[in-house]
Amino acid sequence: MAKKNIDKAKIKEKLTFKYRFVVLNEDTFEERFSFKLNRLNALILGSLFSVLLVGVTIFLIAFTPLKEYIPGYSSTSLKKKATDLVYKVDSLQQKLAVNDLYIQNIQQVLTGKVKDINLNKDSIAEQLRIEDADLKISPVDSVFREDVEREDRYSVFEKATKKTDLVFFAPINGKITDVYSIEDKHYAIDIAVEKDSPVKAVADGTVIFTGFTAETGFVIILEHAKGFLSVYKHNSSIHKEQGDIVKSGEAIANAGSTGELSTGPHLHFELWNDGFPVDPLNYIDFK
Repeated sequence: MAKKNIDKAKIKEKLTFKYRFVVLNEDTFEERFSFKLNRLNALILGSLFSVLLVGVTIFLIAFTPLKEYIPGYSSTSLKKKATDLVYKVDSLQQKLAVNDLYIQNIQQVLTGKVKDINLNKDSIAEQLRIEDADLKISPVDSVFREDVEREDRYSVFEKATKKTDLVFFAPINGKITDVYSIEDKHYAIDIAVEKDSPVKAVADGTVIFTGFTAETGFVIILEHAKGFLSVYKHNSSIHKEQGDIVKSGEAIANAGSTGELSTGPHLHFELWNDGFPVDPLNYIDFK
């Protein structure tokens, strides 16, 4: 019994015996810093560090994509793809079941097993019978017809001038060398001018694009009212930026011969309306 107590005392003394950890300068032997440490504290700190390390590792594996790099874990993208495939397979199975039932019904009709066929709600022949239709005009419908006719009678001029109140001006003065042609897929007119001649806006609008392409050189596009767009290509320089508001007749660029498709100083001018190219000569007087 006494021996056991002595062994316990020795173990306790070893665990609690303090050591001094000193860091010295190698050249001057000057003490930089030091601290006291015993084996018990080292065991406790080591245990805490191990628990912390295990906890951080578990967190990273459970809540971060790092677990995908561990063999045996499937990636999130694969799980999503697998889920999508499950839904698609389920829908395909339902479609196949419906098709099988439809084919079975058709086979029964063709083999004569089904003699009486009742038309369902989707049958047009059952629903649309002209002899059963009520073609009489109701009083409410008569009043509505009179209102519509009255509005149409006095709104002819307003509708006819809906898009004619937008006036375009010539973007530049020069000789027209090529006209609008759908057959040649030339949806513009080419106007030969002297280099650096000012190019003007055909109407009030907003600059929606400015840039340079290898084929058309410096390009600027304006958006106008009534769904119109005007396009100016092969310029030598551009004076406006995207988002600028311009007035009719305001200089927006200088004509030039930039781009691979240009054969000399000219302006390639396009006019679009509601997403379709139109002939500029039908809207602008270039004389």
